[in-house]
Amino acid sequence: MSKRTVFITGGASGIGLGIAETLVKQGHHVIVADINESAAQEAAAVLASKFGSINDGSASAVAVDVCDAAQIAALPEVLGKLTVDVLINNAGIQHVSNLEDFPAEKWQQLINIMLVGPALTTQALLPAMKAQNFGRIINVGSIHSLVASPFKSAYVAAKHGLLGLAKTVALETGDYDITINTLCPAYVKTPLVEQQIAAQAKENNMTEDEVVKKIMLEPMPKKQFIEVQELADTAAFLMTNSAKNITGQAITLDGGWTAR
Repeated sequence: MSKRTVFITGGASGIGLGIAETLVKQGHHVIVADINESAAQEAAAVLASKFGSINDGSASAVAVDVCDAAQIAALPEVLGKLTVDVLINNAGIQHVSNLEDFPAEKWQQLINIMLVGPALTTQALLPAMKAQNFGRIINVGSIHSLVASPFKSAYVAAKHGLLGLAKTVALETGDYDITINTLCPAYVKTPLVEQQIAAQAKENNMTEDEVVKKIMLEPMPKKQFIEVQELADTAAFLMTNSAKNITGQAITLDGGWTAR
């Protein structure tokens, strides 16, 4: 596979950083995009120094708030000569609450980060992909793009929305070698999920161990967390020519959850 330039939002930690590591190891150039500029710069430096020599991969950093439409629109200018071949919409947060007590501003924030942000970032980077007749857009969705859980109304709404966005863009880019798909993993053991465990324990009056066993892993026949490496390898496959006709799809890694 040719060396690609990959732009990953929320790339300084968690799933984004894990995907970045794999892609740098494979020889790609990864742009770590994060609202935390210092974290993005540190992540890019570590990626380049630890993994860049393996297959001549590289990494750089850019500070960006996916909720800021002006910042997103300016990305092509900020990136200069770099044309993004692969966009990975990964930035995300979580807030656990019943709907009656869910702060309106927090609800809006989740939608802005996880649905409006991917739409705007795709909008900004898509013209260059069309111009070169190549692009891969990968949304990091969730099992909650497909099913719901209580106390996560905003998150579930945003992640469901990603599937609609991907289907629409897939139809609009059918004449190009451009694909857009959404990864839909069950729970991945990341700092974000660690926070959810604590919040769910409080909301449900359970211990954290009970939350893991009775809420998170109970619906999964395989009873295990999804590993970041699984997502990274799936993203890497979607970048290949062999995946050129996979578009508008929910790629589900759920340990059998939705087989029920």
